[in-house]
Amino acid sequence: MKKIIASAILLIALAGVANAQTFSIGGKAGANLTKITGKAFKEEYNLGYQLGIFAEIDLSKKWGIQPELLWNQVNTHRASGTNPILNNWQDSTGTIQLRYLTIPILLRYNIGNLVTLHLGPQFGILSSKDKTLWNNSKEAFKSGDFSMVGGLQLNLKTFRVYGRYVVGLSNINDVGNQDKWKSQQLQVGVGIRL
Repeated sequence: MKKIIASAILLIALAGVANAQTFSIGGKAGANLTKITGKAFKEEYNLGYQLGIFAEIDLSKKWGIQPELLWNQVNTHRASGTNPILNNWQDSTGTIQLRYLTIPILLRYNIGNLVTLHLGPQFGILSSKDKTLWNNSKEAFKSGDFSMVGGLQLNLKTFRVYGRYVVGLSNINDVGNQDKWKSQQLQVGVGIRL
């Protein structure tokens, strides 16, 4: 499945570059406020971070594609009195920390030169869990997550400022089917186009 997703992303990016009127790359960093919904977790947003690279492929003056490769840290807290399996998946503060390699493929709509709207899918690959997570022989979280992204970006010459909402569409619970776990995320950050 990962090979199919990677091949599709590469094909989209190559097709976009071949037809691009403008092409640029850059780096970005920002903050994540993430909430994982489900009975096992506290209903609250927790701070994390993101860091990565992006490409801006403008197919016309108004439309384009923006593929990205981001390293995301997701923090959450287990709700008290819930599934004891999660007891071994948290550190001494009760925090569960997950790290994802996320690949958003965003459709760009340029409103003039200053504002760009983004909309598209995001594929997340669980790359690591805290060392404390390995205390349990079972894996509680699925290795992948599929989400939809919507947001707005301000283009200030080579400087970028963005805000997004990411809603998880897939169930990331790998312990059992008694409870569905889905993620929601608010992202804010800055980028520099090279």
